[in-house]
Amino acid sequence: MPVYINRTSAFFPNSPVPNDDMELYLGYINGKPSKSKSIVLRNNAIVNRYYALDKGGKSTHTNAQMTALAVKELFKDEPEDIKTIELLSCGTSSPDQMMPSHGVMTHGWLPEAGPIEVVSPAGVCCAGMHALKYAYMAIRTGDVKLAVATGSERFSGLLVSDVFEEEAQKLVELNANPYIAFQKDFLRWMLSDGASAFLMSDEPNKEGISLRLDWIEGVSYANEMETCMYMGGEKQADGTLKGFMDYTPEEIMNKSIFSVKQDITLLSDNIVPLGGKKIKEIFERRGLTAADIDHFLPHISSDFFKSKIYDLVEIYGGGIPYEKWFINLYTVGNVGAASVYLMIDELFNSGRLKVGEKILLLVPESSRFSYMYAMLTVV
Repeated sequence: MPVYINRTSAFFPNSPVPNDDMELYLGYINGKPSKSKSIVLRNNAIVNRYYALDKGGKSTHTNAQMTALAVKELFKDEPEDIKTIELLSCGTSSPDQMMPSHGVMTHGWLPEAGPIEVVSPAGVCCAGMHALKYAYMAIRTGDVKLAVATGSERFSGLLVSDVFEEEAQKLVELNANPYIAFQKDFLRWMLSDGASAFLMSDEPNKEGISLRLDWIEGVSYANEMETCMYMGGEKQADGTLKGFMDYTPEEIMNKSIFSVKQDITLLSDNIVPLGGKKIKEIFERRGLTAADIDHFLPHISSDFFKSKIYDLVEIYGGGIPYEKWFINLYTVGNVGAASVYLMIDELFNSGRLKVGEKILLLVPESSRFSYMYAMLTVV
């Protein structure tokens, strides 16, 4: 049974935040501007992002609230139709709490939807694609006819200076390697908040275009790769990850266990080659070439990776010229699990799509090197 994306929506909290204003929202560490900020921004090329914060760092929205608002946006012209949803599938890497799940918390903000099935895939950037795949499979098997899939993030609460200041002071006192601080600080200038939603069904729109989801598949290289990006744990000398439940409350505070961290060297050496490896396998198995692709939507965390992905696709898939690429990282920031949704939403509503065109999606996840891929056809 074919599966279609019939409508898309996006919700961004508050006004876009330009580079010069970021620390007005996130705060200054030890009262001083960041030394790494300009370096990171030069590499990632992001000029605007969104925060669910006011100036001063006070929260304005929860992740679940933003996600619910994106869902409601799908039904802005026919609010009563929200009652027809049979499945809500919500992916995020930044839930507002560990329990209950992000999906049911979002459902709690949608009482008008009635009692429905809810699922909430975990993970990092691939979580949104996993939510999309669950909705796709549910429709394709005939279990449901109408589903909503979402991707969302609220990273900003983890990026405010209060989270970093105490640890930064300890590093100063210990005369520790400043690279450790940079390793954690650089993520502050990468991440953004927002939510996006898709209305999916087993029938295309009667008027206007739809996107047929032809296939969606993924791969994990955790069997051979160490953890790269993590939160709620600490990487050990032997490469294993020690989870928060094995730390005392004092250690959780002193070691900043709940801050987001990333092994930058591991990331830069592996994230693109491993993703290219799977592209080669998919292209060969499905008989695809780059010439078959009309629009390429790769989720990238930084402009730094754009040319590297281009080179690998050229090696493995014959090359996709930049004029076929569609990326909105620079204007909305890296919104993790929501990024691919936000690219699709913007392209879907751009007026650029023509019936018959093929859209290739690529979503890498650095946490332990997972990847999701999908093909859409404009119908």
